Amino acid sequence: MSGHETYEKLISLLDEHGAAYRLIEHEAEGGTEAVSRLRGHSAAEAAKCIVVMVKLGKKEKRYVLAVVPGDKRVDLAAIKGLLGGSYAGFASQDVAERLSRCVSGTILPFSFDPELELIVDPALLEHPEFFFNAARLDRSLALSTSDYLNIAKPRVESIAAA
Repeated sequence: MSGHETYEKLISLLDEHGAAYRLIEHEAEGGTEAVSRLRGHSAAEAAKCIVVMVKLGKKEKRYVLAVVPGDKRVDLAAIKGLLGGSYAGFASQDVAERLSRCVSGTILPFSFDPELELIVDPALLEHPEFFFNAARLDRSLALSTSDYLNIAKPRVESIAAA
């Protein structure tokens, strides 16, 4: 699935649920700090989406789509502990792009793959809406936080580090 297909799937999902969102066109940018400036909001209101690989045993691993505020880092130790793993690290770029169906810098805070568990830090959910690149470097969404919770149904856990 290409980024544009993932974008269309996201918009269809949001429209189907009557979600409150705004599209924001901007220069192509995937860095959280830079794109937050282009969109005109604080990095704390941006969703930073990272695919994390957790080893559970010698041959078993799971993948997590970790979503934290843009001014925070993903706490790999917290994710490892939540899943009872022996190791946690960032997934390779090809695995992250395959599971998220997005190119790096445009990963959505939604999982469309059963292999990818969605975990969101509660600090991101403190704002009435939050922002993220919408599977494209040149287009973002501002999405109602309550609509996001109702549609994505993420696991909410403290997974952000300063």
